[in-house]
Amino acid sequence: MTMFERIQPRSGVAFLVPQGACFEVVDPDGGQVSDLLAFASDDPREALSNGRTFDYEETIKLGEGNTLWSNRSRPLLKIVKDTVGVHDFLLTPCSKATFRHFYPDKPVHRGCFGNLAAALKPFGIEEDDLPCAFNVFMNVPVDGVSGALEVKPPVSKSGDIIRFRAECDLIIGLTACSAYASNGGSFKPIDYRVVTDV
Repeated sequence: MTMFERIQPRSGVAFLVPQGACFEVVDPDGGQVSDLLAFASDDPREALSNGRTFDYEETIKLGEGNTLWSNRSRPLLKIVKDTVGVHDFLLTPCSKATFRHFYPDKPVHRGCFGNLAAALKPFGIEEDDLPCAFNVFMNVPVDGVSGALEVKPPVSKSGDIIRFRAECDLIIGLTACSAYASNGGSFKPIDYRVVTDV
């Protein structure tokens, strides 16, 4: 079995996942968010789309059994295991602008947006190509009356896992999130591995 790789706090990686293989994202210490992006490796202009996903899945509460769709209406990822069931697909990756807006008294960090842009650049993916991320383990309740959003600490515990199956050959970007509110004010690592023997 493939060993887990570690994404250090407030950093990101990119890697390839072939069609039919799975990859797992694990919260090793609990309470940490991971921003996830996916692009078709044969044409990275085809990318993860929250709007298409909400439309075809008919829900904003995504977990085991749901599919994440592309901007071209093709399935990209199937969630085949999920021990948390609380994730966000509404909010964009945190960035320098996010830190200036929400944390004016904190040092500016390039955030998940900057980390994803740097990790995906070798694959020919530029900043303007980055869509809204699927924010693994992020806890963003939506008020059913007003529609107001609130970012709360993740409910994930140490060892919680989500497993995705690639429905086509993919380029994946993945982070250990850098925003204070998303992670309950602390920054921890994220573990992941690609599993081809499934």
